[in-house]
Amino acid sequence: MKQIVIHLQLNYSNRICILSNIKPMMNWNTLLSAKRFGLEEYHQERHENRSEFQRDYDRLVFSAPFRRLQNKTQVFPLPGSIFVHNRLTHSLEVSCVGRSLGNDVAKGILTRQPELQQSFLPEIGAIVSAACLAHDLGNPPFGHSGERAISTFFSEGKGLALKEALTEAQWEDFTHFEGNANAFRLLTHQFEGRRPGGFVLTYSTLASIVKYPFSSSLAGKKSKFGFFLSEEESFRRIAEELGMTKLNDQPLKYARHPLVYLVEAADDICYQMMDIEDAHKLKILTTDETKELFLSYFDDTRKAHREQTLKIVNDVNEQIAYLRSSVIGLLIRECTQAFLDNEEQILAGTFDGPLIKHISSLPASAYRHSSDVSLEKIYRSRDVLDIELAGFRIIGTLLELMTEAVCSPEKAYSKLLINRVSSQYNIKSPVFYERIQAVLDYISGMTDVFALDLYRKINGNSLPEIS
Repeated sequence: MKQIVIHLQLNYSNRICILSNIKPMMNWNTLLSAKRFGLEEYHQERHENRSEFQRDYDRLVFSAPFRRLQNKTQVFPLPGSIFVHNRLTHSLEVSCVGRSLGNDVAKGILTRQPELQQSFLPEIGAIVSAACLAHDLGNPPFGHSGERAISTFFSEGKGLALKEALTEAQWEDFTHFEGNANAFRLLTHQFEGRRPGGFVLTYSTLASIVKYPFSSSLAGKKSKFGFFLSEEESFRRIAEELGMTKLNDQPLKYARHPLVYLVEAADDICYQMMDIEDAHKLKILTTDETKELFLSYFDDTRKAHREQTLKIVNDVNEQIAYLRSSVIGLLIRECTQAFLDNEEQILAGTFDGPLIKHISSLPASAYRHSSDVSLEKIYRSRDVLDIELAGFRIIGTLLELMTEAVCSPEKAYSKLLINRVSSQYNIKSPVFYERIQAVLDYISGMTDVFALDLYRKINGNSLPEIS
């Protein structure tokens, strides 16, 4: 009865907003849904120890695309004599931080609105944790250089020749290729022989992944967007069901789902802190430089306390790990407070994020300094640039050969290449756009190791063993 009254009140307020030409506020009762994408007709409430959002998390952990992240570059080359983060370890850490952020935000909101205790709001931690686990699933091999390699193949490389065969909207998808949009496709698209709905995740988990909820035609020069043309209606369906604020219809654009801010914050915290720790292990940053970076997040009192704690431990790596964890804890508290302080604007779709830019002045200044140091000493280091150069060459070559194959499938060499592609990819589709998408699905799903191996074999530099 309570939920019926709430929904009636929401519907009434939304009608008033429409009549007065004011966009209605998003609300937690509709934003949080356990309905599963692709299995809507079978939607029913389960009574198990695991919630539907915990089931999302488990489903992702047991998936092949998630396992493949262990051989995908985060920043530094893989493999190496010193263990550094890959996409899988990064995703697991982001998920842990996301769970903490979600739980803390849920606690804060419930303090203000205890009536939401009977909704899905206490499950925010589980939703964010699952979304964090999936946020990088669509990233191609060789880190962010892989995304750039795909985009520039079409905008500057031999892929330019394909432009005339595609619509303007389709072309925008390829010249602005984005790992986030590719993750949404991977999770929702019905690949050949698979069931409708892709991973069949809950609506709220899927919406929490989409960092840029608009089409590629609005990407501009930043190459940031949330879904390909092929998944536009899927996202629209999810957004409408959850009551997300629509900002524009053609091209399609929505305000972010509020939980996206928490997924983004978890990612921002983890990549910055862990890249610094990895750089220390690789001796790109000295111990003193690393300690100084981490200690700069704290005021004099807290800094003195941590310096005293450091004296208890002699192992340098353990000291760095302690400082890193302390900073992560601080940033979780800061981002939680930033979300709670701006909840109204977030629900209104007017908040100018990310959360990390709305934390208090001292940690904000330290974070900016960490970013500057990372850009100068980490992301421009020789090892990182080398992996980017290799990624460009490998992905560019694979794209050239595979797009040529789907353009001229009757050629003998094309047939050999096409036969190598897994049957789940619709590489023989009668629609040209879909064939190019299938090529990108195939290549973006590769691990670094697989892409390198295929590149060598195609170039005749490596041959399979013959027994």
